[in-house]
Amino acid sequence: MISPMIEKTLWHPVALSEAVGQAPLAASLLEQDLVLWRDDSGQVQAWDERCPHRGARLSLGRVQHNRLECAYHGWQFDAQAQCRLVPALPEFTPPPGHRATAFEAREAHGLVWVRLDSPQGEDTRLPHFEAGELRQLNCGPYEVATSAPRVVENFLDMAHFSFVHEGWLGSRSLTSVEDYSVQETATGLRATGCKAWQPRSNLHSLAPAQVEYSYELTAPFAAVLAKVPEAGSTAVDHWRESIGLFICPLTPETCRVWFRLAVADTETPDEALRAFQHTIFTQDQPVLESQSPKRLPLALHAELHTVADRLSSAYRRHLRRLGITYGVCP
Repeated sequence: MISPMIEKTLWHPVALSEAVGQAPLAASLLEQDLVLWRDDSGQVQAWDERCPHRGARLSLGRVQHNRLECAYHGWQFDAQAQCRLVPALPEFTPPPGHRATAFEAREAHGLVWVRLDSPQGEDTRLPHFEAGELRQLNCGPYEVATSAPRVVENFLDMAHFSFVHEGWLGSRSLTSVEDYSVQETATGLRATGCKAWQPRSNLHSLAPAQVEYSYELTAPFAAVLAKVPEAGSTAVDHWRESIGLFICPLTPETCRVWFRLAVADTETPDEALRAFQHTIFTQDQPVLESQSPKRLPLALHAELHTVADRLSSAYRRHLRRLGITYGVCP
């Protein structure tokens, strides 16, 4: 039986790995305020932001001798979240119940991932991102005023290229979406045989080109696309790239978005690669934030569909099957 809180059992990105040091860092996930910090071993800790003593924000504190110290009364918690010192009572030994609330945290793809609920015997996998020998870097985060599922669906959609990304990923003179196939996978969905004519498909484009796409949904709020332009259309021989979309659902109608770029390019500065992706997503963002309702409708007749929407329609059915309730309308 699917848990009604399935979203809490999944791994979600909450911060760039490089942003988390020993100084406490505030974060948020599924309306849960978090504090992130690293212990002396380099392990990321992810705890409830609220100090269990008087509810102050632990991110206002500091790390001292491998302990997180609350800024209000100086209570100190070790890397296992156990309180070890109450400065007002120096001789007091805090009992086991005097502890912060800790959550599981892992690092992958240059991000810190957290899950809020860990059912016994259930170890859900992190969304994968296979890039081989390609150079990798992250872009973001972006604060987006819409639901995580709306952002995923946009990422999986090709019919908007000619309008939202005109002159870049599409042209109003070539709007047709050719037929493609969608299959279920162990982690979600895969779409193959996707093609788009694009004036400037990547940073190194020399001329408009037919570009082959494939998409994979790797988790309810994560996806990867791979794209290969036709030979001779780029300044870099054998250009190919993959783009991972990783989303932190903050509330049902807001989210934080990162992109993981993997490119066949060892020379271009990181900021130039990020700038291209930034241009594309900031074209998407105002349209995404204009959509109403902000939560993705899952009811069959809530919005109109055509065969060009095959992948996004499959995504909605997939969320229904999983029992996802966060950021969606029934």
